Amino acid sequence: MELKTVTIHKPEEVNCIIGQSHFIKTVEDLHEALVNAVPGIKCGLAFCEASGPCLVRFSGTDQELIELAKQNALALAAGHTFIIFLRGAYPVNVLNAVKMVPEVCRIFCATANPLEVVIAESPQGRGILGVIDGFASKGVESDADIAARKELLRRFGYKLG
Repeated sequence: MELKTVTIHKPEEVNCIIGQSHFIKTVEDLHEALVNAVPGIKCGLAFCEASGPCLVRFSGTDQELIELAKQNALALAAGHTFIIFLRGAYPVNVLNAVKMVPEVCRIFCATANPLEVVIAESPQGRGILGVIDGFASKGVESDADIAARKELLRRFGYKLG
């Protein structure tokens, strides 16, 4: 077995969700979950099929994000994994809907950070072991950092008062 990392290529402002599912129907079900969670959502998604023709299946509402999803899914080439890109919406807006799709087995990450995916490759195929989401911690938050975090959440409307 060989270990590799695959860098996810995306614009800085685009959010990404990577997960694993178990069935080709995932593409249509994820699409429906996304558009029902946030009407008018800009998204692209791709799914790495793990049997039969083993194609990258795709869908979405934004052609640029669909292309991004297809390219990154092909780079991952890890069986039954999916990648979703969002613009103008955040993972917190859709994550529960994504997790409720019956085929979804797990979520590896939901982030706008720079992202690397740790892949194991064997003669049979490839699988995701985990992700490197952003950067290493540099310390523990101070009182000023706590105040800034709380202010940010209120500015975004995630907390009241």
